Amino acid sequence: MTHTPFSSGTPPQRELSLAQPKASGINRQAVVARHAVRITAPNPEHVLTVGNGDFAFSADITGMQTFTDYHDARAAMAGGGVAVNTATMSSWGWHEMPNPGDYTLEDAMSHYETSRGPVSYPDKYDMQQAMRGELSDENKPGAWLHANPQRIDLGRLGLELRQTPGGAIENNPHALTAVHQELNLWTGLIESTFRYAGELVRVQTVTAPHSAAVGFRVRSSLLSDGRLTVSIRFPYASDGFFQTSDWDAPDRHTSVLTPQQAGRASILRQLDATSYRVDVDTNNARISQTDHPHYFRVESAKESLDIVAAFASDPTVPREWPTDYVGFEPLRQAAAQSWKRFWSSGAAIDAQGNADPRAQELERRAVLSQYLTAVNCAGVAPPQETGLITNSWQGKFHLEMHLLHAAHFATWGRPELLARSMPWYLSILGQARKTAARQGYPGARWPKHVGPNGRESPDPIGSLLIWQQPHPLYLLELLWNASCPQEREALAHAYAELVEDTATFMAAFTEERDGAYHLPAPIMPAQEFYDAATTENPTFELAYWWFGLEIAQRWRERTGQERIDTWTAIQDNLAQPHQQADRYAAVATEPYLRCDDHPSFLAAYGLVPPTPLIDPGRMEKSLRYVLNSWEWPSAWGWDFPVMAMTAARLGNPELAMDCLLRDEARNRHTAVGHNPQLGGILPLYLPGNGAFLAAVSLLAAENESGNGFPEDWNVKAEGFVPWPKAVEPRI
Repeated sequence: MTHTPFSSGTPPQRELSLAQPKASGINRQAVVARHAVRITAPNPEHVLTVGNGDFAFSADITGMQTFTDYHDARAAMAGGGVAVNTATMSSWGWHEMPNPGDYTLEDAMSHYETSRGPVSYPDKYDMQQAMRGELSDENKPGAWLHANPQRIDLGRLGLELRQTPGGAIENNPHALTAVHQELNLWTGLIESTFRYAGELVRVQTVTAPHSAAVGFRVRSSLLSDGRLTVSIRFPYASDGFFQTSDWDAPDRHTSVLTPQQAGRASILRQLDATSYRVDVDTNNARISQTDHPHYFRVESAKESLDIVAAFASDPTVPREWPTDYVGFEPLRQAAAQSWKRFWSSGAAIDAQGNADPRAQELERRAVLSQYLTAVNCAGVAPPQETGLITNSWQGKFHLEMHLLHAAHFATWGRPELLARSMPWYLSILGQARKTAARQGYPGARWPKHVGPNGRESPDPIGSLLIWQQPHPLYLLELLWNASCPQEREALAHAYAELVEDTATFMAAFTEERDGAYHLPAPIMPAQEFYDAATTENPTFELAYWWFGLEIAQRWRERTGQERIDTWTAIQDNLAQPHQQADRYAAVATEPYLRCDDHPSFLAAYGLVPPTPLIDPGRMEKSLRYVLNSWEWPSAWGWDFPVMAMTAARLGNPELAMDCLLRDEARNRHTAVGHNPQLGGILPLYLPGNGAFLAAVSLLAAENESGNGFPEDWNVKAEGFVPWPKAVEPRI
């Protein structure tokens, strides 16, 4: 497999040593069972996903990937609708298109004038041109670099249903009757039942807890006469927008079937420089290739069929599965045990019995968001915004979202799930140093939009964004806060160099004028609609800069070093956030505050804990102004939880709940838990789920009696870890 900073082979996925809560007064299984996902009709927006953080399989109403046209997101968008692709994805499955011009990042650079002289940023990229396929010569390098590498769909496994033996394969999900599908969150098992041609079909779907394997158990009389078979199909990679697969390029990749012993076969996949292997185990079924080069069929003469498909990132590594993972039943049992450990660990809330219906919705979103983020966001690398379900922006990571995806793992008492992805930052530290050096800074500057190899993607917004810079520091502080004492020393030393380099860049990035330290242009704030060439001192980023440097100072003390005086001087003299009418502005330059997109300046006192830069009374007036004045259709799914965190820091749980559960189009969570944003472009948005959990943990952590919630609510809470404070006693 190419384009991965990890060692060869599938990334190791160990069993989690999740800590148990101190005492459980909550019937956790009952809470989780209340929110099992049940579907009784096909819906192109509804897919159910099983996975383990590094590998996931998304299923349609049949429990497999049967009706792929019905879930084709691109076709749905063309018709004005919304669909979510069904795909099989992993943290290691990446591909790069041939580079037509040997393009490098230098080919996409522009120079910005600063007080230190010209600084280069890779901003030569035009999204609208790329979407139309009409690229100017200037933007061609940036377009290729932006689209590569891309995450791939590893293959589709679906049912083939026929009215008669040898008949046409059904392509209409509405031909199914008596449909019932349920995702058992406690066991990680999808059970799907329906009738077709008058006959009952039952399918169970599950993934392995720590390997890239998915298993199915199919039961139907349709199997024995050939009216039901299973297909295994493989697409080429897609570098298109919001696409996961290209089914129209059969000559650009190969799929080679090698039969093994009875009922088993391997399929070797090759897409340009990318290769992987799929090992298929069945209960003595026949595995054969059709007349299509990438289309295979599994047939059973019995009324039962078990299939386990295991995906190997390095096809040269022999298959060595542990004995207890051979076959569907051991895999199902292992998944059930793993999910039971997950739900029995960490934090929990129980909001049953409240008169306010929002309390039950809070609990539902909390349960489903825990499941979705564990499946999609707990891998060995930061997740993409749509996780392992479907591609957005070619499947790359948006590092400014990593905090929102994953901070909650620590505050919900499951820091092991956050710890999995932190070594990835070490793997690209060298590139981050090169970025800083190219711009004339010491230390390391973290990118915004990247694939696993760490090369940033050209973009006129992303290349100038800075709020991702303190994220590794905050994530590490969350880990420290949630770790036991014997783990903290090792953590501090393992990341000391990363912390130092991150803060060194932050300090150097500031600009001193008349005794005050500014965040100068060019800069793009989290609210991404200001002129980067002239914008200065965004409010949120100023507070976050103070807190990030404070974390780095603590880290030095934890490793036996002194605080750095220069950093302290910057903290003490950071420019004050700009004010308008006794409330905060978003930035210190005109137009000061736009009332659309992210009201991210509120995060300066919410997502970021209280710092000396922010006055709580002024922030409360700012929050009230936003609630009365914002263009809410333009806000994003994570904005509502972040506002709730601001209200929580201000000591107003009622207002926090109004923000968290505000009835807005981009703040809805569907029946399957997805937080859709931009139609088919972002039919789900995991930063919204992760931020929701972060807000709930902030409300619950201070007092586990539940009084972080509205006074007339009865919410039980346990196992939460308090969020780090900005100001703590020095060691």
